[in-house]
Order: sequence, then C-alpha cells, then structure tokens
Amino acid sequence: MTPTTLAQVAVATDGRVEGDDALSVEGPVAIDSRRVTPGCLFVAIPGEHVDGHDYVEAALEGGAVATLATRAVPGPHVIVADPVRALGRLAADRLASLRSETDLRVVAITGSQGKTSVKDLVAHVLRTEGATVAPEGSFNNELGVPLTVLRADAGTRHLVLEMGARGIGHIATLCEIAPPDVSVVLNVGTAHAGEFGGLDRTAQAKGELVEALDEHGTAVLNADDERVAAMASRTRGRVLTFGRAGQVRLVGDVTLDDAGHPRFVVEADGLTLDATVPQLGAHHAINAVAAVAATSALGVPVEAAVHALTTATATSPMRMERHETAGGVVVVNDAYNANPESMAAALRTLAGLAPGRGVAVLGEMLELGEDSPAQHHRIGRLAADLGIARVIAVGAGAAEIARGAGSAGLQMDDVEAAVDALSASLDAGDVVLVKASRGARLERVVEALLRN
Repeated sequence: MTPTTLAQVAVATDGRVEGDDALSVEGPVAIDSRRVTPGCLFVAIPGEHVDGHDYVEAALEGGAVATLATRAVPGPHVIVADPVRALGRLAADRLASLRSETDLRVVAITGSQGKTSVKDLVAHVLRTEGATVAPEGSFNNELGVPLTVLRADAGTRHLVLEMGARGIGHIATLCEIAPPDVSVVLNVGTAHAGEFGGLDRTAQAKGELVEALDEHGTAVLNADDERVAAMASRTRGRVLTFGRAGQVRLVGDVTLDDAGHPRFVVEADGLTLDATVPQLGAHHAINAVAAVAATSALGVPVEAAVHALTTATATSPMRMERHETAGGVVVVNDAYNANPESMAAALRTLAGLAPGRGVAVLGEMLELGEDSPAQHHRIGRLAADLGIARVIAVGAGAAEIARGAGSAGLQMDDVEAAVDALSASLDAGDVVLVKASRGARLERVVEALLRN
C-alpha cells in the first residue's frame, strides 16, 4: 500500500482514530497475524471460529503499526463498524488515489473455471511490460480482492484481479472496489450451479463484470460460449472476442509434447503464430488465447504475448502441479478445486500423459445442486472411456464417480484408505492425478504419497 496516515484510513473507512492520526502505514495490509510484516496495517476480523481482535498483540509484535478494529485494542487503531467492508472501502480509496496520479490499468477476470490459470498467464505476460500486481492463489472474494488492490503502489503499472461470485451482486460489489479497464469473462459452467440456481443466473452474475466498464473499457469475451458472447449487449465498452470463433483465435488441433505441455496455433491481427505453454494439459491452450486477448486489450503486441507465454510456468499451488516420488511415480496435484468441466479437462490430460497407466484419485465436486449425482456419475464414465486404469473415489460424496467408472472404479471411505491402496499398487512410470473440490482436502493424498 502507498504510505497512508491513520487519518486517511479513518476518512476512507468512516472510522475513528484512537492514537496518533498522523502515524503512517508504510507496509501492506494483513488479516492474518502470522503474515504481518513491519510497517503494515492489521485488520482484525471477527470470524465464526477465530476473532482477529484476539491476535492484535501478536500482530503488533510482528511489526504492525496499527489495527483496523471494531472495538478498542492495544496500540494505535481505527475503529470501524465492519472491518471487511472497511477493508474494501480503504482499497477503493487507495486505488482511486493511484489512478489519479499514475497510468495504472486494472484487468479483472471471472468465469466458472480457469480464472486462476488465466490470471497467472495474464500477469506473466504483463510483467514483461511493467510492474504488475496479481493475487496470490485464488484471492478473489471480498477479502482477497481488496488485499490484492492494497499491494499496488505508485510504481505499479498493471493490477490483475480475479473475481469470484457465489450469487447475484457479488461481482458488482467487487467492481465498486476496483473498477476494471479490461473485463475478461471466460465461461459460464456448472461450478456453484446449486448456489446460483442455474446457468442463466450464473451468467447474470458473471456479466456484472462487463457492466462495470465505462465507454473506454474493453470486454474480452469467449465467443465459443453462447452465454458469455451474449454479454456483449451488457457493456458500454469495446468488445474483443477470443476462442475458436473469436478475433483472437485458437486454430487447429492442440497437441501435447512429451512433458504434457500444449502446442497450438494462435491467429490474431493478421498473424498466425505457433504457441506453447509449459504447463500440464491441453486446456491451457484456450487459457493462453484468453490471456493473449486480455493483454492485447492493454496494447501488448500479440507476438510479444505469445513469446512471453513460452516461459509461463505454473505459479498458483495445487493446480496441475507435477511431482515425482522417489520410486518414480508421477503425482499430479490438482486438488485446489473441481467442477465437472475442470475435472474432465484434468482426466483428458491424465489419459494423454499415461495411456493405460493413469490412476485418478477423485473427490466430491461441491455445490452442483440437484444434478450432483448425475454429474459425478458422468465423470466416472468419462474416466473409464478415456482408458484411465483405476479410478479411486474418496468419500461418500464421490461414490457415483466409482459407480460410473464401472470395473475401473473403487470407492474409498477416506484419505487414509486411499493412500494405503495406492501405496501397495503403484509402480515406477505410473501417473496419479489427485483432484476434488477444496472441501475434500485431497492434497493430503499427494503429501502422503510423496512422504512415503
């Protein structure tokens, strides 16, 4: 965060300073006392299980100079009614100040799947053009977005944001914190369909991102997704499309090299360019095309973007991370999250990496609504159709995956049972994919396999 006095914090958050209002916050903002660094502002958030106010002294000991709180606490502090809302207001205020003084541009990305991967690719390309701030992992909600915004300073040229939603109005609220110059909508899929109440309502929520653009902004839309393409009528900005049918096009077949990295062709601006991304899976080809479109909206030449992508290794954790055990078993950790579309993409990658020797360890896909059993069954059947040798479904919620996989399917009650079964049956050269929704915490399978 740019140096900010407590008086400025109070004005931005409609708070009250207790202590020296001229005291300057020189560091970043933290909501976890374990991540406090010298000079930072600690935000004490009361939670269901943990109250940040109980950790103020630890934050001060770690170097925090002041606290944003709802009640009196040790050390200098600003008292506000709602720390989460105050955090958003502070981020909006500091971003508006930066924009008035610099040419900082904001890129915001949403979609039912692929947000984090595309965010990482866009940030990688933009860093070749100038100082760029992007979220750590999937910081994409009412806490993650302002925390990312507050990392920007006077030297930041690009701010890349990932925006998630659990319902109508969520993205609109995030856009009030950080109005975008470029809005990227990747797809409308079944992730969180149970919460949204169907694909049309999901599209309504995702489209709030392009509604937030002014006439100088650019909406980057997936031409291959009819619900996304229809968002062109919801924006005042310029429209730039990507996809098989887009202005920035993915052309021909996507092939995988020996490492499982996609090779493909991009057409845009009258150019035909060979491209590759050093990440696992053919699905990164369309992610890369989206990144080329998004960065071109900011003036990055297409050739420069495609060249930058050749060094865009995976950066966010638990997303197709490749590991190898001491015994020569390859373990692909994709356990951060899952929905039917991303699960299918991961299974196709596994089938390409290890024909006949792939093992899929899959957990429940959450928030799918009434269609959840059928969606899980279809994933199991897809795994069997792709020739995945074994499909281990972990937990009761994933039982339909095992049933769908037929003779290749095996149901395990918990992580420990799955690890025991795997440890007794894997050989050098086997490839194990581990994937599930975040709530399943299947990264424990990866940790155990690598440890053992």
